[in-house]
Amino acid sequence: MCNLYSQTKSQDAMRHLFDDVLQGDEELVDAVGNLPPLTGIWPDYVAPIIRAGAAGGWQLANARWGMPTPPKYLEGKKTDKGVTNFRNVASPHWRRWLGLEHRSLVPFTSFSELNQRPGAARNSPVWFALGEDRPLGFFAGLRVVWTSVRKLKEGEVTAELFGFLTCPANIEVAPVHSKAMPVILTKPEDWRTWLTAPAKAALTLQRPLPDGMLGIVTKGMREDGG
Repeated sequence: MCNLYSQTKSQDAMRHLFDDVLQGDEELVDAVGNLPPLTGIWPDYVAPIIRAGAAGGWQLANARWGMPTPPKYLEGKKTDKGVTNFRNVASPHWRRWLGLEHRSLVPFTSFSELNQRPGAARNSPVWFALGEDRPLGFFAGLRVVWTSVRKLKEGEVTAELFGFLTCPANIEVAPVHSKAMPVILTKPEDWRTWLTAPAKAALTLQRPLPDGMLGIVTKGMREDGG
């Protein structure tokens, strides 16, 4: 589920939105360089995340989409293409990355689910957003620096990777994809909780977005420029 999303807002938009999260001397440092509109972010693409900075505060950084795959699913394989999203945080594989240093926020403007409704065209994306103007939202993410072979032609690389949590689908997503949806955070207090609270408190945010907050903004498109 949700193996395609978009992020079309500027760094300034992200920084200004994050101002309500900052306290004291904290700041959000931009380390992504020039960031063009990303109308279609696919697995293993590089995309921005917000995570703890090396010298304190927060950093807007680039990472590759897809966390390390559990070893049992890599038997006999030469590459690890990564896991884009996950739900079972009780699993030892994911539990080890629930600490503050591994949590992140993944900015998005829309995300897609493949239409599972009867009679729908096969592999036809349905795009959801928080409004027709595609306002910024954040997925609750995890991140890690990891060494692996993502692609044979690339060989072994050490890269910063990210993925995000899922939860049961809400009323808007369920007719399209009944099993799950991304964990979406829309309030500054929830962004701060995810980035700073102990794991037990942070994981209370692993819940569906309240009904009525999402809408379908386009269908059948492989990218969403908004």
